[in-house]
Amino acid sequence: MKLKGGKQDSSEGREGARGKMTLSLALVALISAFGSSFQYGYNVSVINSPAPYMQDFYNRTYLGRTGVPMDRGFQTLLWSLTVSMFPLGGFFGSLMVWPMVNNCGRKGTLLINNLFSIAAAILMGTSELAKTFEVIILSRVVMGIFAGLASNVVPMFLGEMSPKNLRGAIGVVPQLFITIGILAAQILGLNSILGNAKGWPVLVGLTGIPSLIQLLTLPFFPESPRYLLIQKGNEEQARRALQRLRGWEDVDDEIQEMYQEDRSEKEEGQFSVLSLFTFRGLRWQLISIIIMMAGQQLSGVNGVFYYADRIFESAGVHSSSIQYVTVSIGAINVVMTLLAVFIVESLGRRILLLAGFVLCSASCAVLTLALNLQTTVSWMSYLSIVCVIAYIIGHAIGPSPIPPVMITEMFLQSSRPAAFMVGGSVHWLSNFTVGLVFLYMEAGLGPYSFLIFCAICVATMLYIFFIVPETKNKTFMEINRIMAKRNKVEVQESKE
Repeated sequence: MKLKGGKQDSSEGREGARGKMTLSLALVALISAFGSSFQYGYNVSVINSPAPYMQDFYNRTYLGRTGVPMDRGFQTLLWSLTVSMFPLGGFFGSLMVWPMVNNCGRKGTLLINNLFSIAAAILMGTSELAKTFEVIILSRVVMGIFAGLASNVVPMFLGEMSPKNLRGAIGVVPQLFITIGILAAQILGLNSILGNAKGWPVLVGLTGIPSLIQLLTLPFFPESPRYLLIQKGNEEQARRALQRLRGWEDVDDEIQEMYQEDRSEKEEGQFSVLSLFTFRGLRWQLISIIIMMAGQQLSGVNGVFYYADRIFESAGVHSSSIQYVTVSIGAINVVMTLLAVFIVESLGRRILLLAGFVLCSASCAVLTLALNLQTTVSWMSYLSIVCVIAYIIGHAIGPSPIPPVMITEMFLQSSRPAAFMVGGSVHWLSNFTVGLVFLYMEAGLGPYSFLIFCAICVATMLYIFFIVPETKNKTFMEINRIMAKRNKVEVQESKE
């Protein structure tokens, strides 16, 4: 039923309007994800293609300074540092999440974070002119700090802005842009584009452009309404932000839900990481995010990407064509993550996590068999390729995009920053560990390395099956009540 002026009378009508994707909400999601998440993905993969040319630059610089060529062992050490400083920086960035989002807000943190990226991009882009490779290693740490903050703050920011029926879809957008960033770096890194001796400084310096765009556009969009109301106590600003994001004047229901959340949390106050670990009411939420974030990285996604080139080579793909095959895998990753955006609200979070880990564990098991038999059975190398593609599809629909969405949903406003700090730290430490240990695992176990990844996938899947609830289309308070039963505590809810 419609009243004069075109407003819908029923609360059902209001609910429908509140749940739609407005231009404001779409733009803030795209700008946040492009300016931050895209760059995380871009920097994960940007130094893979130009590695030989960058190592040659390290050599020439060292020779120019000392008059003697660089020792092979020293060169390996420098390159290992160049690669591993990024996840280490990511860990440091995760440790900054809690203090920064509480003091500067979600939007404020993203704006400040852009300065890290722009500084690192300028330093990396000019490193060859300045004849210094140390600056590249330092910039990788700075870029890691940027990515550590971005990978935690963007899902939190978008999750707090989204209506409950779009929270999953919008929550997957950051992961979608991570995969687009990886693909963009793979395409620009082709030998014929920028992955060559002349182009690599431009390739590594381009990363500052999305940050510059975000720095110029994000200030025109609202801060998280939940942050404004619950942490800043400014109902007027929160109401204006909600009205703009929903495209709807009457946002009383959501304001009331925020007040209800605020009242239920008043007794606990703001959570630090230490209090998060000692508070019984959040025990299962905390265990769940640690297991999901560790499972996401320790399930071997980086190992599969690392192994992919050699798997394709053994299947008879010509070495000059391998980088094009890598780009096609990057494209599959983007397409499957895009699919997750569209199906997460209809199928739910839990089913995508379970299906993803099942596919990953089966792929790892079959891949172990195929790699062992490919010298004796000719078609096994093609089965290896199928396993790699199946693994990437599995990871892209569940284990990659869903855990950050679950952190947003399983924690309330007072504990969410600390939870993201814990989840982010686990993510980056696990990433760093796989990068550090995988080469040794591969040397010692060969193809059997994938059985370890298979076991981790199965263990994570079983945990999710028995413990993690479905959070689709529920308010933060409803999810809190479900978890309170599991934690055997009562939710504080004072009535007005």
